[in-house]
Amino acid sequence: MSHKALFSRAFEAAPKRLHFAAHSHHLWPDASYFAHMKAWDLAAAMADTKWDPIFADVIPEAQDSVAKELRLPSGDSVVFAPNTHELLVRLVSAVRRKPVRILSTDGEFHSFRRQAEAWEEAGTAQVTRVPVRPFHDFAERFLKAAREGRFDLILVSQVFFRTGWVFGRMAELAQLSTPAGPWVVIDGYHGFMAVDTDLSAIADRVFYIGGGYKYAMAGEGCAFMHAPEGFGERPEITGWYAEFGDLQGPPGGVGYARDAGRFWGATFDPSALFRFNGVRRMLDDQGLTTAGISAWCEPLMQRFAAAAEAGRAGPLKEAVLLNPVTRGPRARFLAFQHPEAAKWQAILENASVITDVRDDVIRFGFGLYHDPEDVDLLAEVCADLLAD
Repeated sequence: MSHKALFSRAFEAAPKRLHFAAHSHHLWPDASYFAHMKAWDLAAAMADTKWDPIFADVIPEAQDSVAKELRLPSGDSVVFAPNTHELLVRLVSAVRRKPVRILSTDGEFHSFRRQAEAWEEAGTAQVTRVPVRPFHDFAERFLKAAREGRFDLILVSQVFFRTGWVFGRMAELAQLSTPAGPWVVIDGYHGFMAVDTDLSAIADRVFYIGGGYKYAMAGEGCAFMHAPEGFGERPEITGWYAEFGDLQGPPGGVGYARDAGRFWGATFDPSALFRFNGVRRMLDDQGLTTAGISAWCEPLMQRFAAAAEAGRAGPLKEAVLLNPVTRGPRARFLAFQHPEAAKWQAILENASVITDVRDDVIRFGFGLYHDPEDVDLLAEVCADLLAD
């Protein structure tokens, strides 16, 4: 059964495009269009008073949806922001000790990488980075550093954005987390709705950050953070929305919401939350879960990996597939490492075949809108265009 009909508007908008960047900017399904229009209609009809139904209905629906996806006890632990960078800055501002002692890796996404370097330059953070390579013993090396060091915050990706490697030891890392520090932060952007994720056993001890830009199919503006109770109760950098609801704080001082609302910012564009809710309703209506979507995509990834290995995708045979398709939790993209990766990506893009590149790694992302025929066509195009 094909799922292309769910994305008819995206295909009509660019009928000649072959889009294999579902891990980057996922194509938006039709449901997101109608949800986006609902946000516009609400603003037109209610103007400033639109915030009443947004906070009464739209946000709680989105919170509960994230909680359902991650098996969280309650949606009250979920807060939204336009991007994960804002959430990271707010979270780190809640650490009272300065400079903040951070343990992370050399493989984190750019929003954290750049900000961490800026904090170091300013003297507001001391960052220890564990090399991701070689990955076969990364988890042991990272856990060893976490156990032996004295850190305020420990941040690691659930799925590494460049290579697709999966960190599978979150439960052990969570054991180190306490309200007094260290706090454990999982960057789940490449895990949320790509890897079936159950945080129920560790939800009271870890922060989890993700968003709608990729596998949630909702586009930009829909980042979120799960914040465990008692951790970071008074972040320094927040907006006036953080003082809504049941407040705590000293008499005459700054009040903060007791739940994850303590990390709210200020006025934002809520249309992304409409899209997110619309997409999640669509998936429910179709009986599609993260596990089910992964089951759809996995044979497609196997098909393309096999074509590359057999030489049916041109010079991709010479590249190193960093994340072979194996059993267990995995990224929903294939990462091929080769010195010509950037050149290949540019050639394909010029032919309306959309992939993306990170340094010397070209990535092919798979989604519901792909069929086996698309994968075969992708291999043929690679063979035709990438050969010297």
